[in-house]
Amino acid sequence: MSVRLFVGNLNFSLVDEELRDAFLEIGPVERAEVVRDRFDGRSRGFGFVEMVNDGDGERAVEGLNGRELMGRPMRVEIATSRRNPSPTHAAA
Repeated sequence: MSVRLFVGNLNFSLVDEELRDAFLEIGPVERAEVVRDRFDGRSRGFGFVEMVNDGDGERAVEGLNGRELMGRPMRVEIATSRRNPSPTHAAA
């Protein structure tokens, strides 16, 4: 079963392939995505990586959290699901 990781504090010039490459040393990567602003396309400074199996995901958190990538220490943790939007922001 795959595991989704949150990766924060990314360099704003980092692209998906570079993020994927950083995690490949741990194990197979199913998907890597740097989150971009929907209006101007610029990086938001965080992304998500899906590792093929749980063990590799745990090793990635242990081995890559705090490691420098392009001049910034990454924050790597198991991703949690989004919270439900508050009633004031819910779609009508």
